[in-house]
Amino acid sequence: MNSLVRPQQGRWIAGVCAAIANRFGWNVTLVRILTLIAVVFFGLSLWIYILLWILVPSER
Repeated sequence: MNSLVRPQQGRWIAGVCAAIANRFGWNVTLVRILTLIAVVFFGLSLWIYILLWILVPSER
């Protein structure tokens, strides 16, 4: 498995969803849709996304 890093290519906003999808071998579109649903229905997940944006390093 890949390490958890935010990619330079193919990112939207911060690349957190792309990082999670790459790390676990999931489809990035599915991760983005699930994240959007989680943010709409559970506002706390927006804070988790922002926290991951800060903590997960960007690819160099």
